[in-house]
Amino acid sequence: MTLDDLRVFVAVCRAGSLSAVARDLGCTQSAVSQHVRRLEKQTGTGLLERHARGVVPTEAGRILQAAAADGIAGLDGALRRVDELVHGGGTVRVTTGATTVRHFMSEAVVTFRRNHPEVSLEFQTENSSRSCFDALAADDLDLAWITIGGPVRGIEQRPVMRLPWVLAVGADDPLAARARLDPADLAGIRHIRLPENSASRAHLDAAFAEAGIRVSSDTSVADWDTALLLAELGLGHAVVPALPGWQVPGSDGPLRLVPIPALPPLAVGWAVRRWAALAPPALGFADEVARSCRARAAGQQ
Repeated sequence: MTLDDLRVFVAVCRAGSLSAVARDLGCTQSAVSQHVRRLEKQTGTGLLERHARGVVPTEAGRILQAAAADGIAGLDGALRRVDELVHGGGTVRVTTGATTVRHFMSEAVVTFRRNHPEVSLEFQTENSSRSCFDALAADDLDLAWITIGGPVRGIEQRPVMRLPWVLAVGADDPLAARARLDPADLAGIRHIRLPENSASRAHLDAAFAEAGIRVSSDTSVADWDTALLLAELGLGHAVVPALPGWQVPGSDGPLRLVPIPALPPLAVGWAVRRWAALAPPALGFADEVARSCRARAAGQQ
């Protein structure tokens, strides 16, 4: 069993495909299979199940994948930090959703780059908090910006801010004139649903269920910005978190954002493998983003 065997195996489990990993590594599918076979020979059991659409780890494979991913990620991070210690500079690698940088990090990115010109920033896009957790565990990443949820094995979560919910609705809608809404007021809306499998959607669905609210929906979106656009076009009502820097449009605008204070706010923040193991540049960037978000939120109050 070699480190390369484990790296390839973890990559195959994540991709669900031997051929995809072979393309990424610039080698043959047979070479990828050899790495897996060596692990199966040493463990004495099958680690992958082959299906029409690819491969999935067996129960034994899942155990090995989890342990190997944790170990490889920690080793890669340590080697990178040693290199930065020797040569200076460094890179902060962040995984997050498609629109997160604009909404939560834009000011922090500018400030951080101005104060640390020798440090590079790299962003990897994922489509859900779950995907961010998987990427954080499997890849050489420092930070993930996520919707805070329940405990996740091998991951430490740190809330940065709590986002209140608002109803985004066209200016000519009867609800647009309200100063605030109660959950019961949402029972009749034509709901634009938040992204499938997202933590924000699960959070909102749970809040609706607890309040006994049923909403109809024939539209769903991939991100919060699209939900706002569809609401502005009059295609429905979007219940979305109030993001830092958002301003409620004026009376002559096409969209209204009406507060729903009774809905439990959505916590967002950072996730890492281990805070104590983060290099100083990554810690500095995380702190700068938190400071910027809190300052913008305070400015809206």
